[in-house]
Amino acid sequence: MTSIRFIDHLNELARDVDIILSDIWGVIHDGLVAFPEACAALQTFREGGGTVVMITNAPRPADSVQRQLRKLGVADATYDAIVSSGDLTRQFITGHRGESVHKIGPERDNSIFRELDVTFAPLDQADYIVCTGPFDDETETPDDYRDMMQQALARKLTLICANPDIVVERGDRLIYCAGAIAELYRSLGGEVIFYGKPHRPIYDRALGIAHELRRNTTGRVLAIGDSVRTDLTGANAMGLHCVFLTRGIHADEFKGLDRLNEKAVRKFFGDTKPPLALMHELKW
Repeated sequence: MTSIRFIDHLNELARDVDIILSDIWGVIHDGLVAFPEACAALQTFREGGGTVVMITNAPRPADSVQRQLRKLGVADATYDAIVSSGDLTRQFITGHRGESVHKIGPERDNSIFRELDVTFAPLDQADYIVCTGPFDDETETPDDYRDMMQQALARKLTLICANPDIVVERGDRLIYCAGAIAELYRSLGGEVIFYGKPHRPIYDRALGIAHELRRNTTGRVLAIGDSVRTDLTGANAMGLHCVFLTRGIHADEFKGLDRLNEKAVRKFFGDTKPPLALMHELKW
């Protein structure tokens, strides 16, 4: 059994990597402020000839994600491209023209429907559901949607989950995402289609873009993220090495754990294959 490797700097691995698939939320910002050292690390990697594709479970198109990053002070030079679960959800909607949608999610996610021919309908008339998150993620929990999910189940509606994350950090708090509602619906017996990590389509698109940017040459790939359920599981399923950041959504579990306590760290990952390396936060 190989030892779990702790590193302090990305440059310890960069010489063996051509392409980075990086998570966004929890890696380069926390929803409120950008992490300058993380942004600088990805910029330095690109300056050395590497390709960076941001791969995110944001339930919005890539251009909307880019605008948010700019507002947070994340420079365009941090990455080459963005691939979002919102883009993949839009593909599903486009392929189901003529069917009505019941939308669950805050107004800020409405860009997922931008310029699409969508007919919205109440739950008792809709053909399927698109969930981008709770209506109010500051106060609501998945259980607030139990009655609604029971109604959807009675109609055998398919729920399209545009963000498989269960929670993300916002500042020093964790807030619920669409994945929490989708998992509730699935636990009740409902049909759910997930777009985003850890599912293969978002990786296929990201890798396709990366290879096009590198003129269709193959390259050695490294994934970076802070979630076992999405980032690490998705990377493992794709056969990719992963650097796991401990300061993200699992920060509480990693309190008190360090590189001298490998047994406890390994127990944290459970049946999931451990990452190639762990870092507290992304630095060059």
